[in-house]
Amino acid sequence: MDPAADPSPHRAKYDVKKALRGLYSPGRNFALVTVPRQQFLAVDGHGNPNTSPDYSAAVQALYAVAYSLKFAAKRSLGQDSVVAPLEGLWRAENPEVFVQGNKDSWEWTMLISQPDWISEGMALETAAEVRAKKDLGAASRIRWLELEEGLCVQVMHTGSYDDEAPVLARLHHDFMPANHLAFNGDHHEIYLSDPRRTAPEKLKTVLRQPVRHI
Repeated sequence: MDPAADPSPHRAKYDVKKALRGLYSPGRNFALVTVPRQQFLAVDGHGNPNTSPDYSAAVQALYAVAYSLKFAAKRSLGQDSVVAPLEGLWRAENPEVFVQGNKDSWEWTMLISQPDWISEGMALETAAEVRAKKDLGAASRIRWLELEEGLCVQVMHTGSYDDEAPVLARLHHDFMPANHLAFNGDHHEIYLSDPRRTAPEKLKTVLRQPVRHI
């Protein structure tokens, strides 16, 4: 029997945080890593995530679709997984806005990583079903994204999201110039803690920046 098709309940659930441990549990010092191709549910938006109702609706829809996909794959494919943490790609014309904290000008793409057995067609079909059943209009904006970031600098940040600016300032102004690196993609964050249940000073967030040598 193909082990990938084995529906045995004794098989461990797939967990991207364990499968790609080095990328989801970095150290507290900046380090270069190579990030392979991953596939995601994605939804795009604009503005301050702390105040935008559009952001809240997008994240709610992402989680609703991710959990629906998890259960659909377990029923139809015999494959089970832990729903991956929320991730975000953040962009702006000037990367300094991330250091300055000017959140109103941010463009974002929120993401949830998907196992290899989830296809684009299955994901989009599930998004349509979620929109119809749960009346989540933001589910109509969910798209499929395949992303291969390649060479990146990343670090674990412990603390509130508003305290990231000094870390990013060191990355942009010290580490990258000292190592002859230039920006090569969107600023990427992985949210390992639930902010509803975790004190701000204990939040764990992976900060990642795609780079290239110059």
